[in-house]
Amino acid sequence: MSDNKNNNGKIDTRTIQSILKENKKQIKLGLTMCAHCSLCAESCFLYMSRDLDPEYMPSYKFLHSIGKLYKKKGKVSAGQLEKMRDLVFCNCVLCTRCYCPFGIDIPSLITLGRRVCRSQGLFREYDKA
Repeated sequence: MSDNKNNNGKIDTRTIQSILKENKKQIKLGLTMCAHCSLCAESCFLYMSRDLDPEYMPSYKFLHSIGKLYKKKGKVSAGQLEKMRDLVFCNCVLCTRCYCPFGIDIPSLITLGRRVCRSQGLFREYDKA
């Protein structure tokens, strides 16, 4: 784990589960509504400027951060949280331009992923390229 951690690298599952429970309706709706159509992809300038790398697709960022966390009921390893941190902090600038034809509020869900990371002492690492 990086040097921006709390609790000596231990995961506070209760806090994560509390955040997930508090936002259960929105997360479940997003997971249910996402048709994996990729129509949101071209609304992301990072996706477009990174050779159409799927890890920059708005739906990918949501599904592989808060979506995975929700499906695992908040029980994740430090390594999994670090990957999530990179996805929600480095692969997204929260410009709110992502467009979902089904009305999923992707920026809000990515913000939720950031909240979970912050609750575990994981933040954007500005010295990374």
